Amino acid sequence: MRSRTFKIATAAVAAGTLVLGAAAAAQASTQQVRADPGSIGAAPYLYLGWGNPQKPTDVMKAAGNQWFTLAFILSDGGCNPKWDGDRALTGGSDQSTINSIRAAGGDVIPSFGGWSGNKLGEKCSSASALAGAYQKVISAYKLKAIDIDIEDTEFHSSTARQRVVDALKIVKGKNAGIKTYITMGTDQSGPDSSGVDLIKKGANAGLANDGWVLMPFDFGGGSANMATLTQKAEEGLKGKLKSAYGYSDDQAYRHMGISSMNGKTDDGETVRLSDYKAMLAYAQQHHLARFTFWAVNRDRACGGSNNDGDSCSGISQHQYDFTKVAAQFHG
Repeated sequence: MRSRTFKIATAAVAAGTLVLGAAAAAQASTQQVRADPGSIGAAPYLYLGWGNPQKPTDVMKAAGNQWFTLAFILSDGGCNPKWDGDRALTGGSDQSTINSIRAAGGDVIPSFGGWSGNKLGEKCSSASALAGAYQKVISAYKLKAIDIDIEDTEFHSSTARQRVVDALKIVKGKNAGIKTYITMGTDQSGPDSSGVDLIKKGANAGLANDGWVLMPFDFGGGSANMATLTQKAEEGLKGKLKSAYGYSDDQAYRHMGISSMNGKTDDGETVRLSDYKAMLAYAQQHHLARFTFWAVNRDRACGGSNNDGDSCSGISQHQYDFTKVAAQFHG
């Protein structure tokens, strides 16, 4: 997905009452507590360093969404997180953007990884070090959720997969109520061998991951109906989660997610608005944990200065058609 989408180079507590132990309560007391805006599971990707990005508050007004998944947090060459691997976490334009989203009643989920660039899961030498890198971002923004978009070399390394799983378990233990999503590519029948191994590693480690999220595109779909292929892949994921975690059907669905792509993919597929609406119906019916797409940057017809796949969908559509559908998701 993500930077896989067009193979670009590196571009550039929960609401309610939480019962906390004394140490966690002390930590929470230092954080600003905000009410959850909208559904945390509905957070389309916005890449601030790519594809002529729109002003998030304008998107919120037009589309009705309140959450964004912001891409990408990468390694700066070592075990230190930065936006796109080169912009400081705080004090810059990224923080200003997040502040504006929150001032408008929304919130964000930073995404770690993507296709291109240096991945923290590979650059950090241990699970504890990787957890520390994740924690820097969580603490900087007082986050309710993070997304690990595990792709390419990070995804295909058994060592990195184990490190990510173990790091997320540490993060879960230190941040009461935080949600974690693991987003990965897929075959048409469900997760490939790396994805299956990742799920097994999570189960064996006792990782209570909130959402195992598939990217059902760039997988040889051709001219087939992408909603049908997406459902097939998700049902394959359900079986793998049941096998690894011992979940019932309902439990498995509630730990699954869809991260589609709007319009033309770089693999010759087309995700039409009708496809995405059908995916929404499936996600709502089964109470999936997450329903999103790549990317808001592309959620408009091509024309003018937006004339490539980085900044438009390649299909006939109105501005923010896909974001409006995602905003309807309530899990």
